[in-house]
Amino acid sequence: MNSATKKKTAISRRSFLARTAALTAAPAMPAIIPASALGAAGLTPPSNRITMALIGNGIMGRGHLRRLAGDAAIQLLAVCDVDRTRRDAGKAHADQTYAARAAGKEYTAACQACNDYRELIARDDLDAVLIATPDHWHTPISIDAARAGKDVYCEKPISVTIDQGRKLVETIQRLGRVFQTGTQYRSIPTIRNVVNFVREGGLGKVKQAFTLWTRLGGFFGAPRFESCRQILDTEHTRSSFIPLDFALSPQPVPDGLDWELWVGPALWHPYNPAYHINPAPGVVPWCFDEDFGVASSTWHHSHSADVIQYAIGMENSGPVEIIHPADGPYPTLTCKYENGTLLHLVEHWPMIKDLYKAVPQNANLAGNFGGVFVGERGWLTSMSTGGPIQGGPEEIFKEMNLPTRDVNIGANNHHENFFDCVRTRRTTNTPAEIGHRAASLGHLTIIAYKLGRSLKWNPKTEKFIGDDQANRLAQRATRSPYCI
Repeated sequence: MNSATKKKTAISRRSFLARTAALTAAPAMPAIIPASALGAAGLTPPSNRITMALIGNGIMGRGHLRRLAGDAAIQLLAVCDVDRTRRDAGKAHADQTYAARAAGKEYTAACQACNDYRELIARDDLDAVLIATPDHWHTPISIDAARAGKDVYCEKPISVTIDQGRKLVETIQRLGRVFQTGTQYRSIPTIRNVVNFVREGGLGKVKQAFTLWTRLGGFFGAPRFESCRQILDTEHTRSSFIPLDFALSPQPVPDGLDWELWVGPALWHPYNPAYHINPAPGVVPWCFDEDFGVASSTWHHSHSADVIQYAIGMENSGPVEIIHPADGPYPTLTCKYENGTLLHLVEHWPMIKDLYKAVPQNANLAGNFGGVFVGERGWLTSMSTGGPIQGGPEEIFKEMNLPTRDVNIGANNHHENFFDCVRTRRTTNTPAEIGHRAASLGHLTIIAYKLGRSLKWNPKTEKFIGDDQANRLAQRATRSPYCI
């Protein structure tokens, strides 16, 4: 089809509705079409709305639910959760939102409450899904949704192993689906300005970057672990940098919870409220167990990895060495990139001053979901929850010309970027490859900690060099019948 033919036939659904209304209106009694159906007054007609479903309605999911149901350009067709309480609550919220928007006019609830995502993605009227499940379900649901012809927004990290992430990338690319990783911090305007400044050479060569990697101890301090502290052996396991496998005592499965489907592709664990309970005790409660999550990478590191690797120009690659403090020259685990940049993982920000002496002692370092860059010309922070952007010397800020140093998390356009790419078929801010590389940085860190030694990594082949033991840890078995 030539360009002229394409132009002639490229009639939008909105134009089609309007033309059909004009042609079919009877002269004596014109057809009345609601303004919303034609997109008048800034409203999006139903035919142009993106139809979506939410899979997973925990604490993170509820935030996404409000975003989807509250957007007039989105039609939320279904809420899926293996917990009846959560899925029914999600459906109720969507129905109430749409009823209120109908402004007293008759409204027929159209949001489905669904237990099994496989039933959901079989719908022909569904454009895209948003996945906010526990980590171990991210890759399988994303792949199944893509195979069913759906676009995907998936919470981070998009995988629990390096091998899973690569399979997801290959599936998304082969099928031409739009994919957004839920690492929204790079989509905050102030953070985006900072990382672009670093990326474009504003600090000169970036010699070092720093970000947080925390232990299980702080997580295990939560009251909900009180009843199982002895089984968890928190006296010893609290010092672990990585998720561990625990044999928690079996408890009766709550009514309305499909525990078989909750566990899904992971190795079987009997139900215990430390993994899942209503009301939810906090964000990602299950991620301390290696079969369901990836601890620090789940909590914050995937966000940081995305921001940092983008800023140093390595968002589609990865480190070439993971240097363990047991046999390396650095006091904390360090990732070395091909361009020479060193990424040091620290437990808390004062380590940057006290151990590495990389920034002035009076530097104000606070927050999370980003890191600190140290270059030839100075240093900059990119954290999102610790107050304004910090750095020095002051001339750097004059060159950067930031509209504000304040970081407004709510100002990010991450969802809107995904919606726009679903419409236009462009590439999102954090497509599958970038999401995979951000998650992989966490997986590499965990493997180095498991083995207790340094590793050499080829980011092109995604193989450890001369290390069969490490390569075996880049993948894991999945439980039948949930194999990818």
